[in-house]
Amino acid sequence: MTPFPLGRRELLAGLVATGLVARAAPAATGPWRWAIDYGPATNPDLARTFDLLVLEPAHPRPIAPLRGASAVLLGYLSLGEVEQGRAYAGQLHKAGALKAANRNWPDARLVDLRHPAWSELVIGRLIPEILAKGYDGIFIDTLDSAEALARRDPVGNAGMVEAAVALLRRIRKAFPRITVLLNRGYAALPEAAPAIDLLLAEAMASRWNFAEKRYELTPPADWDWQAERLRAAHAANPALRLLTLDYWNPADAATIAQLYARERAAGFHPYVATLALDRVLPEPVA
Repeated sequence: MTPFPLGRRELLAGLVATGLVARAAPAATGPWRWAIDYGPATNPDLARTFDLLVLEPAHPRPIAPLRGASAVLLGYLSLGEVEQGRAYAGQLHKAGALKAANRNWPDARLVDLRHPAWSELVIGRLIPEILAKGYDGIFIDTLDSAEALARRDPVGNAGMVEAAVALLRRIRKAFPRITVLLNRGYAALPEAAPAIDLLLAEAMASRWNFAEKRYELTPPADWDWQAERLRAAHAANPALRLLTLDYWNPADAATIAQLYARERAAGFHPYVATLALDRVLPEPVA
């Protein structure tokens, strides 16, 4: 991943003024901090210490108490997979827009991004519902599924990655002023980079090993692989703010501090969490 150029703030401000891109997360005194919490009971005191916070919008709660001064709050939206518990899963299944289950998360079904029923639902209902709850934009997850489907069946799933790019562009056109954070989705980049405001590298320096049920550091080659793709996306959209998400045991403060230091030294904006992502975790005090 390439470092975020702090000197680009003026450029981004000009783009926001024209309505071409969304408002970026504000500058902070000290390190710019962000976090994810999919749990239903976010700690408000801790939540307000972040400049950007990603939350699960399905939880019926007010979000104003979680907003720090000038902070940006984003609602989670999975574009490449749909959990069977979502209210609209049945509608998509009936329309034929769902495919096989995710091997690591069996409750989630992969989505056919080419299907008009999905894009219409995203643009016409899902994003407006998130924004109506007071969120400033969306956190797009699981777009990597488009590449996985195309690789699994190049003929039957032809055009899946192109559909992902088209959907991102359509979201930007329909909602020019919201903040859009994309998790990975590298197959759609750098073509779709101008349609997003922040880019996240998940499991950049550390990850959960599903087979062995443990946290582990990623090999240097894996870190470099993500960095190369992020650099390409950043070249296509120099206003991008680049984030990393690593996973580790919260009891091991020393290693967590090292992860923060490593990512921040490279110019990234890190957050370290547990795999469940069900609570906000503070950065260890040095």
